[in-house]
Amino acid sequence: MNITLRQLRYFLALADHGHFTRAAEVTHVSQPALSMQIRALEEIAGGPLVERITGGVVLTPRGRELAAHARRVMAAMAGLEQGLRQPGEGGRLMLGMIPTVAPYLLPEALPVLRARDVGRDLHLREAQTDRLMDELDCGRLDAVVVATPPEGRGMVAAPLFTDRFLLAGSAARIAQIQGRAVAPKELDPGQLLLLDEGHCLGDQALEVCGLNRRSSHLDLGAASLSTLCRLAAQGMGLTFLPQIALRQEIAAAPGLRAIAFPDPQPLREVVLIRRASTPAEGWFDELADTLRAAARNLM
Repeated sequence: MNITLRQLRYFLALADHGHFTRAAEVTHVSQPALSMQIRALEEIAGGPLVERITGGVVLTPRGRELAAHARRVMAAMAGLEQGLRQPGEGGRLMLGMIPTVAPYLLPEALPVLRARDVGRDLHLREAQTDRLMDELDCGRLDAVVVATPPEGRGMVAAPLFTDRFLLAGSAARIAQIQGRAVAPKELDPGQLLLLDEGHCLGDQALEVCGLNRRSSHLDLGAASLSTLCRLAAQGMGLTFLPQIALRQEIAAAPGLRAIAFPDPQPLREVVLIRRASTPAEGWFDELADTLRAAARNLM
């Protein structure tokens, strides 16, 4: 009996989600059907691939080894499919983008992408960096837009833009600070509003302030940048606002004000990434150019 791509896809879904029910949901099959394929895969592998625990499953050492091989196989298959469908000529393009970039960059870039036929059949996945990189690794995405990505993963990165961090808050709070040239590390941790753990923007804000999430003051997080901005506009605290989001968030929260930090200003480098094994002709460079132009318009 040979291992099938279907079995590998089901197994990777189980490895990613750690639960048979969720894995079945994301692969659009019934749980019994997924379980049957996992059992068949275990027979071929010669032993258990997952260990049942309370609330889900974890991979066995044999399962971790198979998962590593399976991701490489699925990435190679995705590269093959990418080459065949030629997104630069109107084929499907699977693009991932972090939540602190997507709501601002995509509306500006999408009309141009469609006009140039780069993204006639564009599918967008908005998620945190770790999830996007995992999905790029295993071939579910063709390219991702992230800030300062992990290194050494067999990826090719094209720089898009440098995004400065601004300090945002209510008019009254910003008036108290303006003119004092307050550096990030001089901010009161008790006044900072941050994105929840896992969002790279929140982690970067902590890093430039020389703080960590174990601080007892950092007890207020949010799932979206828009939520933070509305809280800050109401005088609840201060937050870091990427320059690319400035226009949209100021318009959505009229009470919000933002000022630049003194030099050296905190910033992030936003890049477009693809797998090194994926053919890039006819779509990747044009996609990068379009996203760069859209960012310039916003900033």
